[in-house]
Amino acid sequence: MASRSTGFASYGEFWPHYLRQHANPMTRRVHAVGTVTGLLIAAFALLFGDPAWLLLALLVGYGLAWASHLLVEGNRPATFGHPLWSLASDLRMAWLMLTGRLGPELERAGLR
Repeated sequence: MASRSTGFASYGEFWPHYLRQHANPMTRRVHAVGTVTGLLIAAFALLFGDPAWLLLALLVGYGLAWASHLLVEGNRPATFGHPLWSLASDLRMAWLMLTGRLGPELERAGLR
């Protein structure tokens, strides 16, 4: 039974919804660029011990993702309703894109 607060009973139910919110390939590409760039900036921050760079990492990662929803996809980012599942899904989607394994996930979500 789905929780009233999330609308999803599990992350397994959320994941296909997340993918459908990223139906446009350009949205997915912008997300991947934001996620990877944000992770690289965060690694730089940790490597050099400068926490100010962590703020930049968040701004770049989320800024690009949210801009793609507004300008490309025309929908509301899932982050606002499901921040942790959305972050996990951003990382998962970027990894699957980088490893060439996103296609089957999109097909299971009814996309392609």
